[in-house]
Amino acid sequence: MQKNIADYKLAVVGAGSWGTALANLLATKGYTVDHWVFEEDICAQMTADRENKPFLPGVRLSENLRPNNDLNAVVADKDLLLLVVPSHVMRVATSQIADRVGPGTIVACASKGIENETYLTMSGVLGETLPQMPAENFAVLSGPSFAREVAQGAPTAVTVASGSLTTAETVQKIFATPAFRVYTNDDVIGVELGGSVKNVIAIAAGVIDGLGMGLNTRAALITRGLTEMRRLGVCMGANPRTFPGLAGVGDLVLTCTGDLSRNHTVGKEIGKGKRLKELLAEMHMVAEGVKTAKSVYNLSRKLEVEMPISHAIYRVLYEDLPPRDAVYALMTRDLKHELDAT
Repeated sequence: MQKNIADYKLAVVGAGSWGTALANLLATKGYTVDHWVFEEDICAQMTADRENKPFLPGVRLSENLRPNNDLNAVVADKDLLLLVVPSHVMRVATSQIADRVGPGTIVACASKGIENETYLTMSGVLGETLPQMPAENFAVLSGPSFAREVAQGAPTAVTVASGSLTTAETVQKIFATPAFRVYTNDDVIGVELGGSVKNVIAIAAGVIDGLGMGLNTRAALITRGLTEMRRLGVCMGANPRTFPGLAGVGDLVLTCTGDLSRNHTVGKEIGKGKRLKELLAEMHMVAEGVKTAKSVYNLSRKLEVEMPISHAIYRVLYEDLPPRDAVYALMTRDLKHELDAT
């Protein structure tokens, strides 16, 4: 007999702002949620004060949320495991729990990024670190969703993608609330690439705002950034219809324009004259686009996909190209037809 979804045992791995917001959403819905917190002091503080003060201050955590530093204990014997660690530590974190995740567990990932060394999205990483997990038990959650607004109950719509409609619909039902609407999708790679590339374009949008170049410039950047996202996706087998959706243009617009976007903030400060090293030293939360910019640059060159905005941001971040010079170079490229052949 199939288990009732209301009886599923859930765990969330990662207690940054997004991990905490999603864990609390599930706990507030009535699930008992085991929540892995890396830092011992934050775990103790969350347990005592029912608040994640460093990452999600001012949000009351449900009593159904159980913070825990013991990763193996958190993930053992779960029906659904939600991964929300930074993409660059996904391989290490999941390698540690490989023998605790059963083949029947649904593994959902809400982390967005492309691994620097391998150019794998998170589904590719998990395919290597959790080889016992059937592909149909994997899902990815993405879409326009700032953690703080989700935690505050702002109406939000996201998408969950899986190669299995049954898995996607299970995750959909577990997460859906009157304020958190979840759609299903079968394009895992497209949803992952949308969630990853948008962070790079958001840094570019922040640079534009930091330079004070105006709304015309930002709108053009977002539009052409979407084209780059689609180009890479189509080359890697994604459904082009994914990119006008929530995981594509929805997340792109939010991250390029919202004040809560860490990637936009990084770009804005660079546009104002700060260096990347200075910014990273000041931030205690991860701006995924910084590392993803390197992956997108190298991957697009390997696949011979034209992504001039992404390449420009790579050069600004890692080769100290002055932001105004990057904009000039983009604007004076060879003139061409707007619409790609694909």
